[in-house]
Amino acid sequence: MRLPRSGAGWTIAVFGVLAVLLGAFGLVWPEAQLRLLGFQVPAERGPGDYTGTFLMASSMASFNMGVYYLLATATEWRSFFRFTVFFRLVTFTVFSIAVLAGVAPGRFFGVALWEGLGAVATAVGLWWDARRPAVGDPSGPTTSTPPVGVAGAPDRPAGGTGSTPATDAVG
Repeated sequence: MRLPRSGAGWTIAVFGVLAVLLGAFGLVWPEAQLRLLGFQVPAERGPGDYTGTFLMASSMASFNMGVYYLLATATEWRSFFRFTVFFRLVTFTVFSIAVLAGVAPGRFFGVALWEGLGAVATAVGLWWDARRPAVGDPSGPTTSTPPVGVAGAPDRPAGGTGSTPATDAVG
């Protein structure tokens, strides 16, 4: 897998790696993850308590989401980067409300904060990337002019030297 090629890509990659690791951690050691999040872990669970099942599903979703983030990083999928900013802010809001409403323990606010800071970091990365000149990226804007002697260069007409008009010429 290649390294990220942009500031925003690095923020997505960091989140992806952590999501994979935390997802795997929850699958292998669910009780420790519950404690990490501030949830109580009873000695035994009663009938109808599906906390373990829900944690397994959440951990698998985290693992998969991490893989998606890493794939987006590898392909420099900028639309996905922008998409995550909005939805991570939504996640921050929902998780914060859960803590404030007493639905989740106070330590769970760390998850909300992680999402919010991650969204802001990616937004800043996108903003920074948009303002720096693209280097070696054929899809990005370029600040250089064509070399002398090339069609479209300052000393030559865009149509080239032959008798065939350029494809975008209007006749």
